[in-house]
Amino acid sequence: MGSKQSVFTEEQLDEYQDCTVFTRKEILRLYHRYHALAPEIVPRYFNDIADIKLPLELISEMPELKENPFHQKLLQVFSEDKQDNMSFNDFLNMFSILSDLTPQHLKAYYAFKVYDLEVMLGKLTGDDELSHEEVQLVCHKIMEEGDLDGDGKLSFADFEYMITRAPDFMSTFHIRI
Repeated sequence: MGSKQSVFTEEQLDEYQDCTVFTRKEILRLYHRYHALAPEIVPRYFNDIADIKLPLELISEMPELKENPFHQKLLQVFSEDKQDNMSFNDFLNMFSILSDLTPQHLKAYYAFKVYDLEVMLGKLTGDDELSHEEVQLVCHKIMEEGDLDGDGKLSFADFEYMITRAPDFMSTFHIRI
């Protein structure tokens, strides 16, 4: 009677479960997805000594990311090494933040890191639909309404206030696994 080898040790699964919103089963499913992106690089069984990282362009090909107009920036924000690579820990953190189960204030914090107002307008309206002047006008209007403390910048508090007034805005910061 053979014993089935687990991808992670019990301790590793406990740590991942403590740091994310996921169940053990979901953590294993995400590891299998990470492994499937590059089976020649990612071992079938997790080895915490190995420093396995996948290139962001490989991860950006995942269907649920590819559909998101901000996927490149999302990947960059969650890539800890800032070298256009992503470890499994980064991958798990990103999917955890993008989960339905993550509290809105935590999603808002990461959304604030991802969104650049001018880039966001271009992505949401199609890069050629608005002229440069129109983009500037919309940005000015958003700043007028959103800059609550009048310092000429959108702080996190300003951003958080703005997105509570536009609930659909956060839909780009959600992924089903």
